[in-house]
Amino acid sequence: MPAPTSAVPALAGALLLAAGRGERMRPLTDTCPKPLLPVRGRPLMQWPMQALAAGGCRHLAVNTGWLGEQIEDRFGPQPALDAGLVLSISYSREEQDFGYALETLGGIVRALPLLDDVFWVAAGDVFAPDFAFDPAERERFVAGGQLAHLWLVPNPPHHPQGDFGIGPDGLAVNTPTDPAAPRYTFSTIGLYRRELFMPPWCAIAAGNPQGLAQPLAPLLRHAMDNGRISASLHTGRWTDVGTPERLALLNTP
Repeated sequence: MPAPTSAVPALAGALLLAAGRGERMRPLTDTCPKPLLPVRGRPLMQWPMQALAAGGCRHLAVNTGWLGEQIEDRFGPQPALDAGLVLSISYSREEQDFGYALETLGGIVRALPLLDDVFWVAAGDVFAPDFAFDPAERERFVAGGQLAHLWLVPNPPHHPQGDFGIGPDGLAVNTPTDPAAPRYTFSTIGLYRRELFMPPWCAIAAGNPQGLAQPLAPLLRHAMDNGRISASLHTGRWTDVGTPERLALLNTP
């Protein structure tokens, strides 16, 4: 299979996940990719794009799947962003290369040749307008020894059990459901080292030439169990735009 193609030679400092089918959003997503659905006057995925550019990211990788050509048509290699912000985009075209999306882990490994040694990952279908992709956070992460730093959020009504805990030492914890050890929901926002997506942690070949579709959570839990992932709690606005009702609520004046 061909390697993901890049419109710019520089390695990207972030990956925006935009390949999903958006089954729960149907029929809206039958003709429009979920990340392009409008939220408060912008395509949903433009909100994290704006925030990344405001935080100093100049090169972004975007993985595409269902109706991915619409995303490229809308943004191209150098999208026009608000406030004169500048951003170049490289695309990892999963649907074009394999005929299906690769899930989160498979998609990250597929896009890895486009990415810098340390990079942000965010989802194109999550609305988190208060999150700042702070360069100082990246510098602290680079100076530390963790493989990833995740931002968790208070559990929304549709996910009351949460995903991970945060230990007193700031490490992410693969906790069981236990009232004495609260769990929070993974926001989808994180900082990662390339090392996490290579052996011995990840068994998918570099660039994922076989097109393996695999979820990210098992890899994160394995690294947590080895004390290699830290976490913070984000308390700003956050919505997983997973249903038409949530989308409508965001667009209600």
